[in-house]
Amino acid sequence: MLIQELIVENFMSYEYARVPFKQGVNVIGGPNGAGKSSLLLAISVGLGQTSTERSRKLSDLIRWGQDQARVTLILDNSKQGNRRPESKYNKDQLFLTRVLRRDGKYFFELENRVATKQDIERLLGKFGVDPDNMLIIMHQNMVEQFTVLSNLDKLRMVEEAVGLEPFRNNVVQAKTKLTRILTQEESVGKLLEQAQQTLNYWREQYEKFQEKKQLQLKRRFLDRELAWAEVERREAIVKALQANFNKTQQVLGKIEDERQAIIGELDGQQSQQRGLRGEIKVVFDERLDLERKIAQNQSALSLIEQLLGEAEILESLPDKSQFKLLRTESLREMLDVSQQQIQKATAQIGANQAKLQTLEESTEKISNQALDKRVTLALLDFKRDRAVKEQENIEKTIKEAQENLNTALAKAQESGERIAVLKSAGEIQEEMGQTDGHLAALATVSEEIERQYESYSKLYLELKEKAQLVAENREKTLEEVKTRLAAWRTVMEDLLSRVNTEYQRIMSQTLATGEVQLSNPQDIETAGLEIYVGFKGSKPVALDAYTQSGGERTTATMGFLLALQQHVRSPFRAVDEYDIHMDPKNREMIAKVLVAMIKDAAAQYVVITPSQITFAQQDANVIAVQNLEGKSVVREVAK
Repeated sequence: MLIQELIVENFMSYEYARVPFKQGVNVIGGPNGAGKSSLLLAISVGLGQTSTERSRKLSDLIRWGQDQARVTLILDNSKQGNRRPESKYNKDQLFLTRVLRRDGKYFFELENRVATKQDIERLLGKFGVDPDNMLIIMHQNMVEQFTVLSNLDKLRMVEEAVGLEPFRNNVVQAKTKLTRILTQEESVGKLLEQAQQTLNYWREQYEKFQEKKQLQLKRRFLDRELAWAEVERREAIVKALQANFNKTQQVLGKIEDERQAIIGELDGQQSQQRGLRGEIKVVFDERLDLERKIAQNQSALSLIEQLLGEAEILESLPDKSQFKLLRTESLREMLDVSQQQIQKATAQIGANQAKLQTLEESTEKISNQALDKRVTLALLDFKRDRAVKEQENIEKTIKEAQENLNTALAKAQESGERIAVLKSAGEIQEEMGQTDGHLAALATVSEEIERQYESYSKLYLELKEKAQLVAENREKTLEEVKTRLAAWRTVMEDLLSRVNTEYQRIMSQTLATGEVQLSNPQDIETAGLEIYVGFKGSKPVALDAYTQSGGERTTATMGFLLALQQHVRSPFRAVDEYDIHMDPKNREMIAKVLVAMIKDAAAQYVVITPSQITFAQQDANVIAVQNLEGKSVVREVAK
């Protein structure tokens, strides 16, 4: 049981009334306009409904001439087993009040303390009551309205009434999650596609950047290669100069060797000339001696010849003495001796002359040879001087070349370690020119490109991983949807199978046939509750607002509601004037079935009916309502 008592103050036609309720069926009866439906309306307002079929504003429910109305429900919070419905309050009764004010301000009070709508919803949730569910509280004409609801809405009301909405919520949540994931997958897919396009652009730029870096590396390598090529060139220059220097030094050595040899030969020739000059002098002295002897002998010969002439003159004289004869002979002998000596000397002079000539020829020959040697020596001296100067120049050039080499080497070492140079400097410079041209074409390519590429690469990989994760989540969620849908379908088919059996039993008592089944069970979005009914032996057809009569619709609807009762989790249910269009037989049968079904259930049922006599013979708590002079009063409470 939910409500022990209803207290209304200045509510609609009630000035003040207290209406006690009991477990089981509570029948509120009375003539039209007595205020029966107002009590059910007060209950629904007290339970938190915000709109009613009687008015658009709750302030319209305040009794005329009053500023506010109060609806108080005394809820049964007694222990059920070992715990109370609302364990927060350790008491058997809870006072739930709703205050309606003319100025449009409405508020709740729970145990005389102001409470929020959410507080009340949580409270009723613990009691298992949803006042907005049509199957829990059916106001006037709602039985008719139930028949015009879509099969989907009917099914959802049943789910909420029997407490199976968590199964639908699980499916809906999974499908919502799937939709969100699909949306996310589509969004990620678009982002991934955009990232791919952007990445492709930046990849092209990055490839250009890499090409630029490679060209810059190549350019630096070419600088390095050119630097070491310059080193090699200068080393070659130094090496060539050193070779030339060595060659010049060898030439100088040869010249010096030749000079020394010639000098030695000249010294030998000078010695020979000195020897020959000494011999010539000796020969010349000998000739002088011979010439002197000849001259002396010629002088003696002339003197002798003169003396002989004089002697011959003397001999011609008559006086020939012995002395005279001796003297002439002596002179003649002396003449012969002088002539012989002259001839001998002359012969010796000829030999001397020949020897002198030979010596002079030898001297001249040696002189000529010495002259040639001196000429050769002079040439060698000239060559030596030239070679020395050349060597000095080479040494100076080598020094400059070595300095240039050291400078080039230092510069090359700054560029990096030595490398083997396989190209000429011209080829390297030509390649450098081509590289510079390519670099000029890539001048606008900056290092920012690398950061952008890395950033978009990272983003793309993250999106790809996210897309993969979303795809995995999609598969998992699809499986989750299938599992939850299967669970929902199982409980719903089981529920409706049992409801269908009871519905057929109830309808058979009205001499009708019926069936309850689940339509489109594979799709929870379009799945619905189909109620079929056939009266007077006709084939069961769908229950709707056009096929059956008003009484038939009401009977079939109540039959379904009664078949559903044992599965409804709410401890409180109410229906207003369901039996208006029923014939007396069906009205009596439905009342009997209702009381029988509620009797053994721990439920509380409020029935609003103008024909309370229908329940007169039933085990029900009957509450009579009358309207006296514009005021509704509860006049009688009978069992």
